[in-house]
Amino acid sequence: MTLTTSYTTPTLEDRITGALVGAAVGDALGGPVEGYSPEQIVERHGGRVHGIVGPWHGDDWRTARPIAPYHKGDGHVTDDTLMTHALIRVYEKVRDHLDAYAVADHLVPDLLSRPVWIPELEAETIPLHRIFLAEKWLVARLHYGHVDPREAGGGNIVNCGAAMYMAPVGLVNAANPAAAYTEALEVAAPHQSSYGREAAGVFAAAVAAACVPGATADSVVETCLSLAKDGTRAAIEAVAEVAARHTDFESALAPLRAAIAPFDTVGPDYRAPSLGARRPSRLHAIEELPIALGMLLVGDGDFRTTVLGAVNYGRDCDSIATMAGAVSGALHGEAAVPATWSKQIAEASRLDLHAPAATLATVTREIHAKDRTRHEAHVTAFEALTR
Repeated sequence: MTLTTSYTTPTLEDRITGALVGAAVGDALGGPVEGYSPEQIVERHGGRVHGIVGPWHGDDWRTARPIAPYHKGDGHVTDDTLMTHALIRVYEKVRDHLDAYAVADHLVPDLLSRPVWIPELEAETIPLHRIFLAEKWLVARLHYGHVDPREAGGGNIVNCGAAMYMAPVGLVNAANPAAAYTEALEVAAPHQSSYGREAAGVFAAAVAAACVPGATADSVVETCLSLAKDGTRAAIEAVAEVAARHTDFESALAPLRAAIAPFDTVGPDYRAPSLGARRPSRLHAIEELPIALGMLLVGDGDFRTTVLGAVNYGRDCDSIATMAGAVSGALHGEAAVPATWSKQIAEASRLDLHAPAATLATVTREIHAKDRTRHEAHVTAFEALTR
């Protein structure tokens, strides 16, 4: 059953902190059960996951899946959070809106040359050594291939790789979902195409919409539907229609999967994608964003219900919970995020989850001031033009 919690009206800084800390919490909670079904999760954990759990394979986490020798679990964040923090560092350098060239000029060098602590590797190294192959595409295309940044995303598998770290774009454009959507499409251009790029735009818009004073789970989804195109819009609409019938994530798990299935190209077995998986299409959508929004509706924006629903959904649940946590955190601020979770995750991951939020809040105010100056200059010029 969804628990209704009262929150004070959060400030911009509080919403930014809530979104980024909330995203990291969702990421860490979802990581250890990523790739499995709700039924497998229950069997492995003796019931639903209700907090931080250990690795799926216990002490054998290094060798159980050689393709992914990562210590998922025990409060460790994954590449979703690493990429989010890397994008914040780009905003910190540029201190203005970003475009595809900012990704080439700043994000890629960061991935290649700036050592950070990688919780899943239990080592300090460059982010390139942890990110997934679809994210390594950025380095292959931009650093080695010298492809036009605005076109580099073409040819990559279509997945949630770009969408998963777009929360900062939504926060920089807080309360302006249309601007967040447009900027995220530009930022995602070197990384993704088709519905993967579209999802990046819509997720950023969702975060920006959650920052509107008085916003609700319903208003966030309505905003997403007003901006989303093609299969992404249809998928969100289908999932939202089903989510509206549920107030408990347990009953919603199977119906939400059934609702997204016609749009999801991966297929029923997450670890054995179908032959048509992850190819460009105007008819399909990534699974992660619509399900995150669906769980937001099921939980009526409540952080704990929303994120735990995303976690227990399984499949790519670290990214689903990252997105769900970011939107819920932006809606209600940091107070919505259980402090016991965020504290344990920060300590286990050896990350300061608040410093990136403070940095982005400062930069966001600077960018807004620049936007205002630019807008006033445009108004003055246009009025002179039309006299």
